[in-house]
Amino acid sequence: MTTHDPRPLVDALQLSDVARCAELERILFPGDDPWSADAFRAELAAPQNHYVAARDDEGRLIGYAGLARLGTAVHPESEVHTIGVDPRQRRRGVGGALLAELLRMADVWGGPVFLEVRTDNDAAIALYRREGFEIVGTRKRYYQPSGADAYTMCRPDRRKESQS
Repeated sequence: MTTHDPRPLVDALQLSDVARCAELERILFPGDDPWSADAFRAELAAPQNHYVAARDDEGRLIGYAGLARLGTAVHPESEVHTIGVDPRQRRRGVGGALLAELLRMADVWGGPVFLEVRTDNDAAIALYRREGFEIVGTRKRYYQPSGADAYTMCRPDRRKESQS
């Protein structure tokens, strides 16, 4: 008897995934200028970015996430650009698996990790807090055209935490 692993497969986001990513963006962020397939292509082409996909056991894309390496070699930092999960797949660990992969890469790069999240997205805020993020500011009317506010959150550099 085999047991089914409920965790999604997380691997590299491919150019062949961008149409599905854009479709999910329209579903997830209808009032906030969802990214187009071209926007995803541009993100994948940027050498400082790390984009990943979550797939179900049949290989279908059920989520995506992206991270940018910023700062300098001496003072690196990372920024989570996006995390999106098919609404039918929520509360199954998909977002957590995607975030874990982004944070693994951020830890390789070093430095703190920043992100913005809607102030009313309680589930995402709870996930980020579990991973060590704290609210460090508020950006009024950050999301357009809806005008929704965003929290800026930061997870400290893990290298510094391990030295204390």
